Amino acid sequence: MAEQLVFDLPPRAAMGREDFFVSPGNAAAVAGIDGWQGWPFGKMLLVGPEGAGKTHLVHVWADIVGAEVIKARDLTDAAGEALARASGVAVEDVDEIAGRGDAETALFHLHNALAQRGAPLLLTARSAPERWGLDLPDLDSRMRQAGVLRLAPPDDALLAAVMMKLALDREMPLKPRVLSYALKRIERSFAAAQAFIAALDAMALAAKRPPTRKMAKAILAEDKD
Repeated sequence: MAEQLVFDLPPRAAMGREDFFVSPGNAAAVAGIDGWQGWPFGKMLLVGPEGAGKTHLVHVWADIVGAEVIKARDLTDAAGEALARASGVAVEDVDEIAGRGDAETALFHLHNALAQRGAPLLLTARSAPERWGLDLPDLDSRMRQAGVLRLAPPDDALLAAVMMKLALDREMPLKPRVLSYALKRIERSFAAAQAFIAALDAMALAAKRPPTRKMAKAILAEDKD
């Protein structure tokens, strides 16, 4: 039998507040996003590992505030000038622009323009500003002024919820016995959960059947190798 062709189409992620699972590891960050009007200096930094839910919370906040969202690596002088008039701005993955003078300068000017108008600024990164290695001293000092909200590595309940959400985003049925099997054996990280669900979806599509525990076992065995 010919193997089914698998088209690597990106899943449609659900980004509403009702789609975000609150657990002890992220409850403080969620509360901080809800309390955005009390942020010190009108800015906040959301820190967490890849796949921890930073982008999800950014979009929840942007919907509340009517804010614009941009990746730090996409910042230019022109983009910054346009965003400076927004009711609020979220800049994602700020730690990725260290050493990029154009992006650092654009963020510096955007930060100052928003601060002058009293518009809020939300930033995301995988670590705190002192570990970024920014070249622009004035930007570095302003980033260190921001309050910090941290998303902790997932506990079992949160990891299970994330895996279910990732499966739903892909419109892939995930039976409890398959989820339970994987949950006991998978690396305790959001990145591992994302990789597992993507591999399981691809295997199920190729087999033209819903995912099974046997598929999960094969994927996890490959990860160990």
